[in-house]
Order: sequence, then structure tokens, then C-alpha cells
Amino acid sequence: MTLKVLYIDGDGPMGGASRSLYEAVSRLVGMGVSPYFLVSSGTASDFYRKVSGELVETRGMSKFDNTRYGYYRNARWLIVLREIFHAPFMISALLRAKRKWRNVDVIHVNEFVYILPALLAKWLFRAPLVVHVRALARVDQASWRVRLLNSIFRRYVDRVVAIDGNVRNTLPAELHVEIINNSFNTVNSANPARAFVDRLAALDEQSLKVGFVGNLHLSKGVLEIFEAASLLRRTGRKIDFVLVGGITIEDKGPKAWVLSKLGFAQNFGSEMKRLIREGQLEDTLHLMGPTLDIKYVYDRLDVLLFPSHFDAPGRPVFEAGFSAVPSIVAAENPTPDTFVPNETGLAVPAKDPRALADAIAYMYDHPDERVRMGRNAQELALRNFMPETNAKKLLNVYKSVVTQYLG
Repeated sequence: MTLKVLYIDGDGPMGGASRSLYEAVSRLVGMGVSPYFLVSSGTASDFYRKVSGELVETRGMSKFDNTRYGYYRNARWLIVLREIFHAPFMISALLRAKRKWRNVDVIHVNEFVYILPALLAKWLFRAPLVVHVRALARVDQASWRVRLLNSIFRRYVDRVVAIDGNVRNTLPAELHVEIINNSFNTVNSANPARAFVDRLAALDEQSLKVGFVGNLHLSKGVLEIFEAASLLRRTGRKIDFVLVGGITIEDKGPKAWVLSKLGFAQNFGSEMKRLIREGQLEDTLHLMGPTLDIKYVYDRLDVLLFPSHFDAPGRPVFEAGFSAVPSIVAAENPTPDTFVPNETGLAVPAKDPRALADAIAYMYDHPDERVRMGRNAQELALRNFMPETNAKKLLNVYKSVVTQYLG
């Protein structure tokens, strides 16, 4: 039996959520799933086209952001204007998808912030809706938005999938939620970029290689990494900081100034050169740029840094685990399916460069402990994040909601 699944992803640039969806779908196509994509224009579309020729793009897709970090408050309510602007493009894309494909068996939205296009797709296609929750939801029962979204989940969503226990704990306890961890393709590229290979090979063989993987956003804790590097430089330890990732936008002029004043700007690009110069970090902190050869990078790191402000272990933590690399994570109470403090890495407070520096120093000074935690991280990754295993779990969700919907 072939299942026609419509995937909705509003994040245009290829990021963690899009990569997770791509990894899952690339396995599901061999399990009887025929994928269809409704997506915002961007680099993620190039990957989706590798697994399906059925793709409809839109200039933008309206969000309703009620995540713990991004929920609307104060000046952030102005972001709603962007969602209103995107609405006509989104509706047009949905209508084109309906005309083109006529029917699908399941609708799968890749993050709950895109609940609006998901509900419209459910109404148009008359198909069961699966909502993937990847970000920590806001938990505040006094908020009408929290109550509204929880009500929508109960009434209109046929199945909710959470990426880990941390995310699941932010959803209503009575809600039927499947926990299916993200996955990672552990196969190395046959031909990694030569410039990347040469830059990594040029690092001191005796130094501790501490890495960050992701877009260079302030919310990812990149500023804290710079400050920790500056603190550690004075201790005489041989540590190379390897930052792998790009700058998603490079706004200049009045727009950049307004975004900065309103607190919306997350771009770290304009600050990096100044901080490297002032901290005299030219020989310690290495900006490698983005790459698709992520596994090649992890295999050459000793420790991964994930000092995000989001209070949860992110995708790079388990990705690094496949290479037996422990992590230093900013998380207060992580669930053991993704990260175990003092067993798979070290936990530190968010926005605390001194604590981050102390944790890195501990990894430097205790190589046996670093290796032990790396082995534990690898065991956890192999147990919870294998692509084939998690794709099968997702396929079972599809089959279950179709049976329930038809019955």
C-alpha cells in the first residue's frame, strides 16, 4: 500500500528541522510513502527535490509562533504583520497544491508554528493531520494563546509527534503524543570540500578541538562561546574553537537598525570581527563557514558546544554523539533520551560564559572523562537516533491515523 503524504515546511533555509524531515522522508520513500511537499522557497527545497518531484513553493508561509522563545510579546507583536503579508501567498500555494494533487492520505506539518496552513490543508484535502513539534512550546495556562493551541490540538490534530521528552513535557499531559527522536545520516561524504579539509588539517594536532555547528545566531549562544574563548586564552591551554555554520542574513542600513532596536535581529555577523580582534582570538577561534559534510566535522572534534538560550539539547548534540563526541549543553533539566549530564557531556547555565569556559577547561584537564562521556554519547545516539528505526515509527503513525480516520 502506497501512502501519499503531504509535507508542509515553512522554513525556507535548510536548517535543523528541514534536515530532520529530509532524513526521515529519504527513508520513508523506500517503505511505501509517496512524498508531496508544500514549502517556502529556499535552500531546503533543493534537498526535498532529491526525494520527490512533487513540490509546490510559496514566497512565505504564515506562522502562529507560540514557542517558549519566539512567542509574541511587546514589540514582537509587529511580526504578525509579516504573517499577514505571507497569507495570500500561502493560500495561493495551497490551492495550487489541491488542483495539482487532488487528494493525499496524510498531512504532516513539520513544526507546530505552521498550524494555520496545516488546518487549511486538512480542510482542503479532508485528510488526517500529523503535527510535528520540534520546539519547546510555551507553557502558561493563563495565556489565551496556549489554551487556544491546546484546544486546536485536541479537536483538529489527529496525532502529535514530539522530537524528545523535553518537547513532550511542554505539551498537555492528556494529549496523545508519540515521541520519535530525530535522525542523522552517519555516512561521510566521499569528497568533502578541499578547503574545509585543509583548514581542519592545519589545526594543532595537540590542541583540544571544541566545535559549534549551526547558524551563527546570538540565540544559539555564539556570543558566550567568543567570551569563553577569550577567558580560556589567558590560561595557556591549547584549545581550538571550530565554528561551523553560516550567517543566515546580512542586513544593513535602516532595516538592520530597526530590527536591532526592536530586539528582532539575531545576526551575529557584524560583531564577529570586532570580538576576534579585541579578544586576540585570531589563532584560537576559526570561522569555517557552512558545509554539508557535517559528519566529517564531528569526526575531527573532541567536544561539541551547544550553549543555546532555548534550554534544550539541539540536533548537533546527538549528531556529534555518533562520532563519540561529548557535548557541553545549556539545559537545566534535559530528559535522558537526548542528553545525560555528567554521562554524555556537561550541563551549564545558559548565558554564562564563565561556566562554559570552566566546562571546557574540565574537558581539557580530564581526557579520560571526556572519552568516557563520548562513548556514552555514542551509545545513546545509536539507541535513539538511527534513521531507519525512527522512519519506521513515523510510518506506523501514518498507518494508524489513516486507519482511525477511515474507521
